[in-house]
Amino acid sequence: MIFFVVITLQVVAQSDEVLLTIDQHEVSKDEFEFVYNKNNSSLYSDADRKTPKEYLELFINFKLKVVEAENLKMDTNQTFINELAGYRKEIAAPYLTDIDFNEHQVEELYRRMKLEVNASHILLGVDKDASPEQEQQVLDKITNIRKQIIAGKPFEDAAMEYSEDPSAETNKGHLNYFSAFTMVAPFEDAAFNTPVGEVSEPVRTDFGYHLIKVHDTRPNKGELQVAHIMKNVSRNATPEEKAKAKMAIDSIYQLLLNGADFAALAKDESQDRRSAVRGGEMPWFAAGRIVKEFSDPAFALKNDGDISEPVETPFGYHIIKRLSARPVPPFEEARASIESQIKKDAARQASGKKVFVEKLKKEYNFSENEVAKVKLAELTIAGTSALPEETFFTIDNKNFGAEELTAFITQNNIKSSSYLSVYDNWVTDEITNLEDSKLEEKYPEFRYLMNEYHDGILLFNISQEKIWNYAAQDTAGLEKFYQNNKDNHLWGDRFNGHIITCKDVSVREEAENLFGAGLNADEVLAHINTDGEELISIETGAWEEAQNPVVDYYVWNGKDPENFDSATTFVRGDKIKPEPKTLDDARGLFISDYQDYLEEQWIKELRNKYKVKVNKKLLNSIEGV
Repeated sequence: MIFFVVITLQVVAQSDEVLLTIDQHEVSKDEFEFVYNKNNSSLYSDADRKTPKEYLELFINFKLKVVEAENLKMDTNQTFINELAGYRKEIAAPYLTDIDFNEHQVEELYRRMKLEVNASHILLGVDKDASPEQEQQVLDKITNIRKQIIAGKPFEDAAMEYSEDPSAETNKGHLNYFSAFTMVAPFEDAAFNTPVGEVSEPVRTDFGYHLIKVHDTRPNKGELQVAHIMKNVSRNATPEEKAKAKMAIDSIYQLLLNGADFAALAKDESQDRRSAVRGGEMPWFAAGRIVKEFSDPAFALKNDGDISEPVETPFGYHIIKRLSARPVPPFEEARASIESQIKKDAARQASGKKVFVEKLKKEYNFSENEVAKVKLAELTIAGTSALPEETFFTIDNKNFGAEELTAFITQNNIKSSSYLSVYDNWVTDEITNLEDSKLEEKYPEFRYLMNEYHDGILLFNISQEKIWNYAAQDTAGLEKFYQNNKDNHLWGDRFNGHIITCKDVSVREEAENLFGAGLNADEVLAHINTDGEELISIETGAWEEAQNPVVDYYVWNGKDPENFDSATTFVRGDKIKPEPKTLDDARGLFISDYQDYLEEQWIKELRNKYKVKVNKKLLNSIEGV
C-alpha cells in the first residue's frame, strides 16, 4: 500500500504546474503553497513570517535532505514504512466516513438532548448472534403483539403479559422520561421518531426486539447535582421495619428544619455509604438516569439549597437537597461531547458507515449477483460444501468471488458460522479499501499532508544519522570545533573562591587568621575540624552573579540571603574576568553549535550535488501570507 501511495503522489504531482525540480523530483506549485500557507500562517509574529521567495530557500534545503534520504533508500526501511502507514491510517479515518451524515447526526443528537421522551416498552429477548430462524420466530411474535395493541389491547396489559424485561412486573413497561444517550442507539432512534400516542414498529437491539409506546415529550430540564440522606428499606421488609425507617427519616427531617447541618447528618445517618462520606453528595444526573420516584421530587426543588420532604423510592426513604443545576449546554459547547459519544457507540458508528458505503456503491458502480448471494445462505463456513465459483459482486469493474471471500475470512480470523452473516462486512471492507487507495488521487490536501509525513519522517531519520548522533559521537571533530570557536560561549564576571560557614564568631576569627597566614582551604579545615567535630564548612567554586545568594551579598552587593548570619559566614577569593567555558562546562551548547555547523556544510554539499531548478515566473505568482 505504501509503495502504491508514493507512486500515486508522484504521478498526480506531474499533472500540476511544477514549481521546483530537485534531481528529477518535482514539487508542484499547489504543494508548495499548501506547505507555505500552513506553516507561515501559524506564526504569530509578522517578523517571523517569510515571503514565498524567502520560504522557498528553506523549503529547498528541506527537500534536498529528503531527496538524499530517498537516494540512500531510507524510504524502503521497514520501520519507516510501518511508521508512515500508521500515520496514514490515522489521517485517512476522517475521509472514510460521510462528513455530511456525521454533521447531521451531531445536530440530530443535540436536538434530542433538548428533549425528554416519556415512553414504555415491551421486550422479547433474542441473542444478537441468533440464527435467522430464531430471529424470524421472535419477530413474528412481537409483530403479532403489536397487532393486538393496535386493535385495542392496552399497552400496559401487553407488557405485563408478554414483556421479558423483569421490571415490567412492577412498572408495566413504563420507563419514565429519558433524553439522548440514555438508551442504546436503535432504541433511542425509534423512541424519538415515534409520534406521541403511537407504537413503534419492532426495534432490534442487542437485547432483542422491542415495541415502544411514546406517551409524551417535554423540554429537557438539564442536569441536577443533589445530596441525599437515605434510610434503606429492602423489598422484603416487614411493615414494622418499613415503619422504623420512616420514623428515622422523619426524625432527621425535623432536625434539618431546626437548622441541623445537612452534610454532617448525611455522614452520620445516611445508609448510602458511598455518598455519605461526601456529605450525601451524588454525581450529576438527568431525568431518566435515576428512578422516577427520586428524580421527580429532585427536579421539583426550585432553588439551590432547597430540601425535600422525605420521599419513598424502591430502595427506601430519602431527603434530597438541591446543590446545583445546569441546563443543556449550547450546541458548540456540546459538540465535542456528542462527537465523543458517537465514537464510543458502535451502533451509531455503524449507521454512519452504512450511509458512507451506500454512497461509494453508487460512485464505483457496485452491482450484486443476487442468485449467488442466496446460495451463501445455504452454506456454513465450517461445512464441507465448496463455495460457488461465481462472481458475488462487482466494484469499479473488478469482480469479487469465492477466492476473495475466503481471503477476507482468513485475514480477519472470522469464526461466524454463516457465510451470509459476514457478506455485508466483506462488501464494506472491499469498497472501503478501494476508496482508501484513491484518497491521494481524490483529495489534494490529503496527498500534501501525506507528503508532509513522508518527508518529515525521512528528514528526522537522516538528520539523526548525519547530524545529531554524529555530532555527539565525533569527539575529535567536536574538540577541534571547540578549539576554533571557544570564544562563542564565555563565562561572565565571576567570583572564584570559597564560601566559609562557621559555628560561631570565634571560629570565624580563627579561620580568617589562618587564611590570612596563607593556608589553603583544605589546610584550614584540617586545622579547625579536629576530634571529628565540624566547626567549619567550606564550599569552593566559581559563581556568576545570581548563582549564589551569599556570594551575591558579599561580592555583588545583593540583598541579605534567607537564614543567613553575616557574623559567622564570609567569603574568600577574587573576581575574575570573562573567559571561555571549557568543553565540559558547555558541552550541550557546543554540540548544538557543532550540529549547526555540520548542517551548514551538509547543505552546501547537497546544493553542489543536486541540480535545483526553480520556475521563477510561477514563484512570482504566489501571494505571501
